[in-house]
Amino acid sequence: MLQYRAPSFCNGRWEGAFFIWDNLLTSEVNFMSAILIYIAAAVAEIAGCFAFWAWLRLGKSIFWLIPGSAALMMFALLLSFSPAAFAGRAFAAYGGVYIAASLGWLWLIEGHRPLLSDFFGAAVTLAGAGIILYGARFG
Repeated sequence: MLQYRAPSFCNGRWEGAFFIWDNLLTSEVNFMSAILIYIAAAVAEIAGCFAFWAWLRLGKSIFWLIPGSAALMMFALLLSFSPAAFAGRAFAAYGGVYIAASLGWLWLIEGHRPLLSDFFGAAVTLAGAGIILYGARFG
């Protein structure tokens, strides 16, 4: 359910945002929510970076930077919804998802199938991301 909550600083962190899901900023964010947050952030970041790549390397119009910049802002917003208690842990866990999503972009958007070693590397980084994000709960 969507609701409006004015941002406030409570318990050492900002809470609330414009039109967010009720539990998005709480520590009870479930595993699937975290995965969806990281996947959406990865798509936004890769799309934003690709817009700059297309402008500089592929000769596309400078107007590609407008949606690219918006996508990068969306990436930063989405990553701030990570269930990790600290930014550094959120960024580290996101790194594994970014690697896997980048290989998906390579295959689906750019039309180049990743190598077997790419798939293996992505699996290792995703396992590491899971350990970083959820291992802290057991340590």
